[in-house]
Amino acid sequence: MMNTDVLIIGSGLAALTTALHLAQTQRVTVVTKKTLQDSASAWAQGGIAAVLANDDTLDAHIRDTLIAGAGLCDENSVRYVVEHGRAAVQWLVDMGVPFTADADNATGFHLTREGGHSVRRIIHAADATGRAVQRTLCEQIKQHPNVTLLEHHIAIDLITGAKLGLADQRCYGCYVLDNLTGKIKTFMAGHTVLATGGAGKVYLYTTNPDVATGDGVAMAWRAGCRVANMEFMQFHPTCLYHPQAKSFLISEAVRGEGGLLKLADGTRFMPQYDERAELAPRDIVARAIDSEMKKRGQDCVYLDISHQPAEFITSHFPNIYQRCLDLGIDITRQPIPIVPAAHYTCGGVVTDLSARTDLANLYAVGEVAHTGLHGANRLASNSLLECLVFGQAAAMAILASEPSVAALVPEWDDSRVTDADEAIVISHNWDELRRFMWDYVGIVRTDKRLARAAHRIALLHDEIDEYYQHFRVSNDLIELRNLVVTADLIVRCAQLRHESRGLHTSRDYPTTANDAIDTVLTPILSKMTL
Repeated sequence: MMNTDVLIIGSGLAALTTALHLAQTQRVTVVTKKTLQDSASAWAQGGIAAVLANDDTLDAHIRDTLIAGAGLCDENSVRYVVEHGRAAVQWLVDMGVPFTADADNATGFHLTREGGHSVRRIIHAADATGRAVQRTLCEQIKQHPNVTLLEHHIAIDLITGAKLGLADQRCYGCYVLDNLTGKIKTFMAGHTVLATGGAGKVYLYTTNPDVATGDGVAMAWRAGCRVANMEFMQFHPTCLYHPQAKSFLISEAVRGEGGLLKLADGTRFMPQYDERAELAPRDIVARAIDSEMKKRGQDCVYLDISHQPAEFITSHFPNIYQRCLDLGIDITRQPIPIVPAAHYTCGGVVTDLSARTDLANLYAVGEVAHTGLHGANRLASNSLLECLVFGQAAAMAILASEPSVAALVPEWDDSRVTDADEAIVISHNWDELRRFMWDYVGIVRTDKRLARAAHRIALLHDEIDEYYQHFRVSNDLIELRNLVVTADLIVRCAQLRHESRGLHTSRDYPTTANDAIDTVLTPILSKMTL
């Protein structure tokens, strides 16, 4: 049994921001299933969108976000995040994040432009912004005496009033598996924060790290929290297509700095799909690429920035340049082969503007949350901004709230289970799930495809539930269990949306409805086993 003031599950930007805003007065425990640097935040290349320049306005950033969100953004959430953008970025600057400088810019920093933005407003650290931000905040976390960091620990399930036989709707902590020892620890916490990231690994092809398995969404759902808009999975238009490249993203900023999308013969195609061409929002660009690939039977298309000076390319995109060069692609002379890949989960656990969920003392920040900011399609580089703003909002709410206190919490009981006799069930089901999700619940959907996916998910659900009830938990089993729940939520949301909007494109419902309505799912706890 372990006690802490605040338990934060995850180690990306949302988690670290929340922790650092609390650590002056609270005992904070951060648990992460791999290492502190293993998160989608660390992989982020582009940057952070914020109104910093004199020729930019809050209204312009709000307008761009609302347009990209295809009518489904919560305008109050959008305004809250945008209005807190400058202060959030300044906090990072004060922390020492080495953003790319530009003496000719009044802000002192280089600002780039990405798809869907009407002006240059993306502050960045070359083409590895996430890594620079994470490295800086990780150094702060490791040095803070009030922060306990537990790497190689994966959360299993939240401890709630319902599970303790209490009448209250409250979170009291979490059961956590120590992957190094195999022991399960019981964490009692005054406040619990889900900062587990997204669910890109539910798909076969993704830009996400291996840890993005929908853990927070699944745990919150099992605990009784509402989940919304899971059908809106953003597929990044430009993931490097190469047999030796795993999940390597080609930043949106490459198109922002003049990169052009072309077919194998060098022909551009984006002007046929949108007047903004390569700078259209991601959903439009991803659908266009998917359409061209299927129409022509091609495995990829190409992103070409070779018309820019070589020095410009290597200075702006040093990491992309080097990674491609290692694979035999010189982007100063050759186009980059790319395909769309699952990138960002726009839906998630329903929260308010203080990051509070439906359970008292349980918060969700970052990609795991549905705040209303992203609507039906996230605007580029708004994700890191959301982590910063809501990380601070969660900390403020925690400091203003009474902590949970439980008189008696049982420790994890594994006396009636045994060690698994074989692991092939897990690996086979993992592979099957990701393949049919890619085939049936991808960029373009139909009722028939969704029904097929739902049928297979139901079969996997029963099989995994039986496995979970009889064998000791492992990291792979926990992740697979969460992926199946998350896949089910994605399909159920998609089946309820009888229109095409933003990231959800249906051949059976090709038009956009007049009214923009969120898809909100409410769990029935008595019927839930997983």
